[in-house]
Amino acid sequence: MNATIATLLGSALLAPALFAAAPAAADPGDPGACTAATPNRVMVSVRGLKNSTGKVRVQIYDAAGFLKKGRWLGRVEVPAQRSGVTVCVAVPRAGQYGIAVRHDANGNGKSDWNDGGGFSRDPRLSLTKLQPDFAKVAVPLDGGVNRIAVTMNYRRGLSIGPIG
Repeated sequence: MNATIATLLGSALLAPALFAAAPAAADPGDPGACTAATPNRVMVSVRGLKNSTGKVRVQIYDAAGFLKKGRWLGRVEVPAQRSGVTVCVAVPRAGQYGIAVRHDANGNGKSDWNDGGGFSRDPRLSLTKLQPDFAKVAVPLDGGVNRIAVTMNYRRGLSIGPIG
């Protein structure tokens, strides 16, 4: 696996009916997990997971730290569910943010070819362009509760895209 693929899948790789679902339970130690007292948050509905194994990690970035190792502003990890998961992530303040989602399909904590990923605004990905520019994923998040959906992408031969 080349370094670009490993970076994207390792560090970042996140339907109306899903918005109504209760958020998946995050580990209370997750930096960025929401609590009842979290005034600003984003509910990220992750759709198109290929299976119910492993974990789903949702990370939020600003423009300066986008996809840079350890530069996420909030990160929440939950068990994968084939039907999709909805994850609540605390937002530091109103602004433009990029959301990155990773499905560690076998739960080993390492980047593998079977892992998946996605971003806010569902940019098109390819083997030659796995890391979209911040402008292609940036979403305005204001105060209160914001809602977005992210469609997962997986490697299929020499292409990358949603399953099914």
